[in-house]
Amino acid sequence: MKIFKEKNPVNEDIKVPFVFKLIGSGLFTGFFPIASGTAGSLLGAFIFYIPGFSEPKVMLIAILIGFTAGVFVSELMRKRYGPDPPEIVIDEIVGLWFTYLVATILFDNFFKAKSLDPTTIRPTKVAFTLIGLIVFRFFDIIKLQPARFFDDMDNGYGIMMDDVISGIYAGVITAVLTHFIWFKFLVKFFS
Repeated sequence: MKIFKEKNPVNEDIKVPFVFKLIGSGLFTGFFPIASGTAGSLLGAFIFYIPGFSEPKVMLIAILIGFTAGVFVSELMRKRYGPDPPEIVIDEIVGLWFTYLVATILFDNFFKAKSLDPTTIRPTKVAFTLIGLIVFRFFDIIKLQPARFFDDMDNGYGIMMDDVISGIYAGVITAVLTHFIWFKFLVKFFS
């Protein structure tokens, strides 16, 4: 369990095109000197907060595109920056979106909550976004199986999959925490 990833030696012989670096590093948040995974996750949360992005169909399309691009770009970037380097944060972004997708599906099917669209109930969307971010970062750091299995893979697919698995765990816990902490307790103080 690593809270901060150590930077690997850079292989100067491998060149990564600018667009691939832009995508893989989450608009260069992966180059933050510390906690680049958290910086990338914050970017993912910001994008989630854009009106309309929280629709499950939109999130699913973004996840599929992000995952596919992430596997390819991560594979190239890891050759330059080493195994699962902190410079790659597309995995954190997609994993966080997966957290929000799983939690949203659980809400829609089990909790019968209102829409999480920010134009209707902004404080709930903020609470949901923050809870999801914190829970995802927790699961991304501790890497419960099978996330650890994928994290040990030395390829772009493993880099992406460990965060998707963490996103599944985080999505379930996010839905439960948002329901019980927000809807059952805190919402009355903010409404």
